[in-house]
Amino acid sequence: MKISILDDYHDTLRTLGCFSKLAGHDVEIWNDHVQDVDTLAKRLSDTEALVLIRERTQIRAPLLDRLPKLKLISQRSVYPHIDVDACTRRGIIVLNAPGGNTVSTAEHTFSLLLSVARKIPQADASMRGKSWDRKNFEGIELYDKTLGVIGMGRIGSELSRRAIAFGMRVIAYDPYLSAARARTLQVELVEELDDLLASADFISLHTPLTEETHHIVDATRLEKTKRGVRVINCARGGLIDEDALAEALHSGQVGGAALDVFEIEPLPSDSPLRTAPNLVLTPHLGASTAEAQESVGIEIAQSIRAALLEGTIRNAVNMPNLDAKTLSIIGPHLRFGEKLGRFLSQVAPRRVEQLNINYSGKVNEVDTTAITRSILKGFLQNAGGTDVNEVNAPAFAESLGLKITETRLSALGDYTDMLELSAVADGKTVSVGGAFFGATPRIVSVNSRPVEARPHGVVLVLENTDRPGIVGRIGTLLGNHGVNIATMSLSRNQAGGTALTVLNLDTAPSEELLAEIRASGDIHSAQVIEL
Repeated sequence: MKISILDDYHDTLRTLGCFSKLAGHDVEIWNDHVQDVDTLAKRLSDTEALVLIRERTQIRAPLLDRLPKLKLISQRSVYPHIDVDACTRRGIIVLNAPGGNTVSTAEHTFSLLLSVARKIPQADASMRGKSWDRKNFEGIELYDKTLGVIGMGRIGSELSRRAIAFGMRVIAYDPYLSAARARTLQVELVEELDDLLASADFISLHTPLTEETHHIVDATRLEKTKRGVRVINCARGGLIDEDALAEALHSGQVGGAALDVFEIEPLPSDSPLRTAPNLVLTPHLGASTAEAQESVGIEIAQSIRAALLEGTIRNAVNMPNLDAKTLSIIGPHLRFGEKLGRFLSQVAPRRVEQLNINYSGKVNEVDTTAITRSILKGFLQNAGGTDVNEVNAPAFAESLGLKITETRLSALGDYTDMLELSAVADGKTVSVGGAFFGATPRIVSVNSRPVEARPHGVVLVLENTDRPGIVGRIGTLLGNHGVNIATMSLSRNQAGGTALTVLNLDTAPSEELLAEIRASGDIHSAQVIEL
């Protein structure tokens, strides 16, 4: 079996002996960096497993099409340079090693926090310039200061523990962290990000990069911070508007900052960050410790061995941990479960404490573990972005303090197979149920009301007063804005009571249209679900 390792500039994995676990196999290590597709295709023509040590080599469809033997790609943690969809289409498994760098990154973040507080890099540079300038390098203590943490996953939690040990008060903004988990971590939850910005002396970002979190700290939000706040980012480039941060450093609104990640890496030579005052820059060193490299290397080697030699899938990005026979049986339930989870996450309140999953009917005849993981993936993707997959979803749920329960009913009800999900937060429960009509999946209940909707595309869920003319009014509003209704389902608790209207739409309604719908006194709520 041929295993190729790319971009291992320092021969890290051979030095650490991580691939001794793969003794007897042909392991080839390339220490240089090559982007040319023709050169890579020749080097990797007979490769079955590919390991990427850095995030620089682009693995896209044109290269994959020339690697007929490739079965598996393994990467440390992030994979924006890998076309996962193309890999999936080719049947190539993509693995990662998500847990190996947690402590290393948390420690690097705290090191930068200390550096910003005490101006250590600037003082060092001054001394090397033969100066002795104590006055200009007066810093501040961490003790009794407030650290605001945006995102309380693995690394955010580890950072908080270290900050508390230094006597800091820690406040956290994470819409998906339960109150119980926050109490366990000894942090104070805030409901709105602006509350954190106004209170924190230091701000550290630890959230995935999604459309929602891109430039989550921009010029407007920097204006809402305490004057002189310190900002640290060791999570993802793109969370902070770098131009806005540079301006805020020049104006003094931000008293200091430290960045380990950037929107463009390597950082361009003309970046305004390079000339900004009171700024510490490091070249993406979060995972650059001997211990993290060894931990990640061992995790990668074990995953490759399990996948290629034992047929066991661990830490997969693009497929569940299943053998081929089981996958053929429950494949439809996996896809449907993920969509139901995604639906529920968009109608559920924030800070869900418990997710209940009920299986009824014939689906109980198979192991439902993989289905549960797919449901979790769908439910948690708004919180974790593309970092959440079937493998790490349970651990991610645990880090948020989300309790998962499963129940089973073997007796057949109205449907041969049915999945029912419910989310509980602050005593309020919302739910969605799905079933198969033959081989066709359908949403059959929302908040225990019977409906029938396709789990696909754009779904508009309305709660309204049951009275004549409502359906026509909604149809007219949608039509006036060029939004076509594909299907519609109605359900009510009693005549003249409250009705539930579920519509499959061909296109998403605009905010202006939603505002018009919600302005009606007969409409109690209107939610757009995108599947």
